[in-house]
Amino acid sequence: MSTKPLVAITGASSGIGAAVAKTFSDSGHPVLLMARRLDRMEALNLPNAVCCEVDVRDRAQIRAAVEKGEAAYGPVDMMFCNAGIARLADIGTQPPEEWDEMIDINTKGVMNAVHAVMSDMMERRAGTLFMMSSIAGRKVYPDHTVYCGTKFFVHAVSESLREYLSDYDVRVIVLSPGIIETEVLGAVNDPNTLKAYQDNKKKIGGGIGPEHVASIMLHSYQMPQNALIQEICITPTRQKF
Repeated sequence: MSTKPLVAITGASSGIGAAVAKTFSDSGHPVLLMARRLDRMEALNLPNAVCCEVDVRDRAQIRAAVEKGEAAYGPVDMMFCNAGIARLADIGTQPPEEWDEMIDINTKGVMNAVHAVMSDMMERRAGTLFMMSSIAGRKVYPDHTVYCGTKFFVHAVSESLREYLSDYDVRVIVLSPGIIETEVLGAVNDPNTLKAYQDNKKKIGGGIGPEHVASIMLHSYQMPQNALIQEICITPTRQKF
């Protein structure tokens, strides 16, 4: 049984979420893994892990998963609100159903994860929220219109939460990665947008590994509770924008 506190991660089945799960687990933390692909989380084969099939659009599913994890390992001390989807496309031709999916997962899903742990963190006067935004939450890009909107939302909400929760000694850290080697392009259905993204990625020599993101997150988390790295913006060195 680990003596370190429980870490919870949405979108834990691949990419940055899976890398964070491995990194924090290797550091001795029990982990609560939440995603829609249960088999992928179980295949990580991490010790002291609770794996729950969760759709972050369902607030009750997240709450039930948190209760299951906490019954085994105590209160969630870090929640990584990570689950998201990037349906990048020309806004003039993009099906609005893709807008709905991004808005529901990238904004409501983040808030549902926050809601599951915030009150308890406030009561304990301890805890850390990692909020998954993007460099696309700091500047806009062609064919990213609604995606950028969802990530700007994460930035705005995080700024407000940071001020509000500071009185309770709860930390809020925004994560704003650039091009990372993940499965993000699998959600892009617009062939022209996909090609432009792939061409730019090739031009800069590819993305960086999600394990680098996870490493800097662990460092930020391990700072004393009264020390806060407010935002992590990490990109490939050759990414110009």
